[in-house]
Amino acid sequence: MEKNISYRDIDEYKNHLINIENSPGTIENYVRHAKQFIQWLDGRAVSRENVIGWKNSLSADGYMPATINNMLVSINGFLDFLGMKECRVKTLRLQKKLFRSDNKELSHEEYKRLCAAAIELKKERLALIIETICSTGIRVSEVKYITVEAIEEGRAEISLKGKVRTILLPGKLCKKLRKYIKKKKISSGEIFLTRSGKGISRKQIWAEMKNICRKAGISAGKVFPHNLRHLFARTYYKVSRDMAKLSDILGHSSIETTRIYLISTGAEHSRQLEKTGLIL
Repeated sequence: MEKNISYRDIDEYKNHLINIENSPGTIENYVRHAKQFIQWLDGRAVSRENVIGWKNSLSADGYMPATINNMLVSINGFLDFLGMKECRVKTLRLQKKLFRSDNKELSHEEYKRLCAAAIELKKERLALIIETICSTGIRVSEVKYITVEAIEEGRAEISLKGKVRTILLPGKLCKKLRKYIKKKKISSGEIFLTRSGKGISRKQIWAEMKNICRKAGISAGKVFPHNLRHLFARTYYKVSRDMAKLSDILGHSSIETTRIYLISTGAEHSRQLEKTGLIL
């Protein structure tokens, strides 16, 4: 089966993703990958052979295997939406990583430097957003659930993908946020607002974090909101050793996803090997 597709199909696919309550980040990725696929097709009809051809071209263009798989998941979802399941292709088989690169993970010390840099640059809102994400483990898209009402209750009710979970807010964080609310004269609703009074977007948070990297003396490749969530997960697990509870806090549908967050860095892996005492 072959079918010509257009950007109008992508618009309809985006509306579908919104209706089934996918997260903003997921929608953005899926739509971007669908557009890349259409550009690669360059007017040709969609067929399984062409989808395989696109998959092969991604490898030839130097995309990392994990990135290719993310793109294939997006396109397979798009094909499902178009009623073309027979054109779906398999993702690449990847060996599970035993450890992650040291230059990708944000350390606790770097996190403190990031907060200090934001404060020094008089970016109080950004400093509080960084602390909020890292101390609760919420997604950047869930910052909007940190409201005046949530601060008063000491907990936030987060709704995503048809699931609702309760996040407890640390007492010290609530104390800081109450001062911020009073200072900004926010009476209700979201507390992290733009000058126009709208909720701050994930893109703006991302951009503001990148802008303080140099001041903090941290590689820009380590500084993005999701790395704060990873740091929370690793730190919480070291304290609790309760992966099931951590998975619930993070809002993961599978504990296997939580395991990925807990992969140690190469340096940590090396230290663990040294501790085995098997070198005589």
